[in-house]
Amino acid sequence: MNPYIIKKPVITEKSLLLAQSENKYVFEVDKLANKDQIRVAVEEFFGVEVQDVNTIRRNKTIKKTGKKRMRVVVPQVKKAIVQLKKGHKIEMFDFNPNEGK
Repeated sequence: MNPYIIKKPVITEKSLLLAQSENKYVFEVDKLANKDQIRVAVEEFFGVEVQDVNTIRRNKTIKKTGKKRMRVVVPQVKKAIVQLKKGHKIEMFDFNPNEGK
């Protein structure tokens, strides 16, 4: 297994809702990785069984920002939405907003 396939988890409101309601987890992955490689990497790294893998590519874009409207290049990113089989979950994504109160 290539340890560099999974770059980092995507932690947003939408991804946390997906994790809680549909047992789907979102990761930023290598641009050249295919679905089978992503499946094997997640299963070996987290010790879970994967049911389905969907991928999304966001192409490189140029956006303008700041007072002088400077141009910033937003790099190309590939994300993987990984659905786990029933009974499996990744502890890193367990988030309870009322826990600290």
